[in-house]
Amino acid sequence: MPDHITPSAGPGAHAPSSSECSSRLAGRSRRAVLGLAASALAAPALPRPARAEAYPSRPITMLVPFPAGGPTDSIARLVGERMRQELGQAIVVDNVSGGAGSIALGRLARSPADGYTIDVGNWGAHVANGALSTNLPYDVRTSFEPVALLAVTSQLVLASPSVPATDLRGMVAWVKGRNGKVSIGTAGIGSPSHVAALLFLRMIEADAVLVPYRGATPFVQDLMSGQIDLLFTPPTGTLPLVRDGQLKCFAVAAPARLPGAPEIPSADEAGLPGFHAGTWNAIFAPKGTPRPIIATLNAAAVVALADPAVRARLSDIGQDVPPREQQTPEALGALVEADIERWWPIIRAAGTKAG
Repeated sequence: MPDHITPSAGPGAHAPSSSECSSRLAGRSRRAVLGLAASALAAPALPRPARAEAYPSRPITMLVPFPAGGPTDSIARLVGERMRQELGQAIVVDNVSGGAGSIALGRLARSPADGYTIDVGNWGAHVANGALSTNLPYDVRTSFEPVALLAVTSQLVLASPSVPATDLRGMVAWVKGRNGKVSIGTAGIGSPSHVAALLFLRMIEADAVLVPYRGATPFVQDLMSGQIDLLFTPPTGTLPLVRDGQLKCFAVAAPARLPGAPEIPSADEAGLPGFHAGTWNAIFAPKGTPRPIIATLNAAAVVALADPAVRARLSDIGQDVPPREQQTPEALGALVEADIERWWPIIRAAGTKAG
């Protein structure tokens, strides 16, 4: 018998009718469906794919490494308020002062890299501190993500009315002729005023007594009264005194004149080319913050800096808005690196004896 032919039923066998076959098939189908349903109920539920949370979905903390009322605090509050409108979430300014900014930066470095803790730090905290201390709990080069440069300002070369010079060249000759008996006020070791004084003395190859102060008000008052001879400080609060004749101003330590004070020559024009000393304020985030979050924060900052009202207020407090191409995260990272390369050797060479 060929193997593909089914043998017939034996004697007495009953062949099922077509209706019986249909009934049996229907029963089997019902049992299969019920079995599948029971298996589905017994199996554990698979987790649904996590849905990415839109950023930002809650308030952002903006650390300021200095007390309320200072230039960095003013910049943070002014720009932060305009960024809030773009981001749709509150930005809470938290002043965490101490350690010349290192306490706030330590907190930033320990914060989750999720965009909900950022800082507005300045040149001193993000550059100078790295040269002044060997035991910081973070690395100014690698612990932070640059977000946006917000404001820049240059130092004015100021003198007491008692200083006999009438221009920068004359002042340089006067300092060199005093054999180290000139006094220069600073805001402490590593401050922008201190580092500007170090650069100035290095460039003219002269000595002076550097006098540290706590805060700007005391050294400006002592400069007006003749208790100290020279001072390098931003125009905030001092430019009106220059215009009233209570202080002498020989130059701005920059390659170009200040937009808000075009009557003051640049150091390059006044006879000391290359004497450029200023400070800046910028936004940083913890290392590892995702690039889309950095881009969102940067975009909000760029919109804020383009606002005419924000620009006018920054100008009122002696701050200049950097050009658009300098507002990118990449440009800020390059600025930090360039300033480290320029200023760390000067700060370290001076040590603590300068001030």
